[in-house]
Amino acid sequence: MDAMRSMLAKRKAGMKYAGIPSFCTANDLVIEACLKQAMRFDDYVLVEATANQVNQFGGYTGMKPADYRDFVYEIADGIGFPKDKIILGGDHLGPLTWQNENEKEAMEKSVELVKLFVLAGFKKIHLDTSMRVADDPRDEMLSDETIARRGAILYEACEEAYQELLKKNPDEVRPAFIIGSEVPIPGGAQEAEDSISVTKPAAVEKTLAVYREQFEKRGLKDAFDNIIGIVVQPGVEFGDADVFHYNRTNAAELTAAMKKYDNVVLEGHSTDYQSPKGLREMVEDGIAILKVGPALTFSLREGLFALSMMEQMLVPEEKQAKFIDVMEETMMKNPGNWQKHYHGTEDQLAIKRKFSFSDRCRYYFAQPEIQDAIKKLFANLSEVEIPLSMLRQYMPQQYIKVRDGVLPLDPKELAEDCVVHLVEDYNYATKLNYMISDAFYC
Repeated sequence: MDAMRSMLAKRKAGMKYAGIPSFCTANDLVIEACLKQAMRFDDYVLVEATANQVNQFGGYTGMKPADYRDFVYEIADGIGFPKDKIILGGDHLGPLTWQNENEKEAMEKSVELVKLFVLAGFKKIHLDTSMRVADDPRDEMLSDETIARRGAILYEACEEAYQELLKKNPDEVRPAFIIGSEVPIPGGAQEAEDSISVTKPAAVEKTLAVYREQFEKRGLKDAFDNIIGIVVQPGVEFGDADVFHYNRTNAAELTAAMKKYDNVVLEGHSTDYQSPKGLREMVEDGIAILKVGPALTFSLREGLFALSMMEQMLVPEEKQAKFIDVMEETMMKNPGNWQKHYHGTEDQLAIKRKFSFSDRCRYYFAQPEIQDAIKKLFANLSEVEIPLSMLRQYMPQQYIKVRDGVLPLDPKELAEDCVVHLVEDYNYATKLNYMISDAFYC
């Protein structure tokens, strides 16, 4: 049994803490940190790419699905992580990036998109057709029937691609599918909100019923055997400076109603910045797949900023990488990935570019000038001795690990450990071995 269906089987058997974090990222340092942390417990790791990150035209990363697979596998090979412990996921697969085109053209590209993900070996597929395309009515909500009809078309395309894989390998694992999209666009809310509406049980039940109807219309009678989850809004979200934390009382109606569906779990998106306790409560309540994205690169950025602060005091100015300045300059030269998301005065925008929870700087990490600055930062600090007293000031969590001999005093390891610290929150919430061991080092 594959890891996704195994998680579902554990929950059906009564293991209420069985779940899995979904790390949505295309950042090499973040992926390496996630894999390193998994090596401590011989864990599976679910790494996801979103349709605007990775698609047949390259997305904003420049990678097609097979490229992303090879990118992740190369990182795994570099640290000796077994590739069979990696679950590749495709998120928001559908017309997301082709909303300005008519249904015919947008769906043709979406069909090609999902096929490429399946053929590249992705085993968790989120089918998302909830967005309007150009010839949809502008003055009314997209109907459940339209969403499900388009989703069924994409499921059928995935099944065709899977049958191609079976010809090459009769033991090929069938992808597990997620449907639904009770969330903002990938990456978090664009505008400040006063409250978050929890998905109504009736909406979930209607989604499931309409999808079942559309599957049957296309002769896909066994499709629901492969639908293991549905995306809901359990009341969690984040913006520039605010986080809506999980309140299990507010979500109780939803989570209680879903207990009768023991063949599917709920998937929560935008779980970034939730507390370990909140994450664990979500899993216990049936929100067993916890999606996290911007918080991962936010944590990496925190580490890089801390290293930059130490560089300012330890390295002559003319040799400094000046990562913070380079990041700001790069974002100002190419404002397309933050301008429509951040609002306010020039001073407020400057703060948001660096510190927003939405973390739009993640779109710039692959830029050559940013990559060069990171490499130079690591190289500079590798050539000097970082005083433990200074490390405690700027990276107190990593200081404890270095002090106790469980983390090397290496700049790259220090930066990645900022991500590890976040990953531990998700592992704590989803893995029983974290309940019975000393997983939280500090």
